Amino acid sequence: MQNPFGNGNDNNDNNNDNDPRNLIPIPPNFATVVNKKTGQIRIAKVGLSFTALFFQILVPVFRSDWYNFFCMLGVEVIVGMGLSMYLVQPLNMTFYTGESFLGIVWMLIYNMMYFKHLFKLGYTPADQRSKELLISAHYLKNDQQ
Repeated sequence: MQNPFGNGNDNNDNNNDNDPRNLIPIPPNFATVVNKKTGQIRIAKVGLSFTALFFQILVPVFRSDWYNFFCMLGVEVIVGMGLSMYLVQPLNMTFYTGESFLGIVWMLIYNMMYFKHLFKLGYTPADQRSKELLISAHYLKNDQQ
């Protein structure tokens, strides 16, 4: 299959046609990580997460990222309780203020949280392009693999 993104992930670049990474053309701002023990492959965007801006704590549910789901849920509850205690606004205005602020925070850091948790679970970059992308975005240190 020809890769429409032109980032060197064509089937012809790798002679192993049984490799599942060769079946999907990957956009240039997406990285592929693989768990060598289980063989699981995860593909996710590197950079800002606009899905986290709009859907917030539903994004980790869609990715089956339960660790980050509970972390985000805890932060949402604590911020919501704090805002409801200190802001003397109608309840719905307090909710929208907190959700808007947290939406921006999750947009900025969720993809990094996701990749860092995958690295702790034993995932490593699947190819050199993904490794370079993760290092340049500071998701992965240069000495890690």
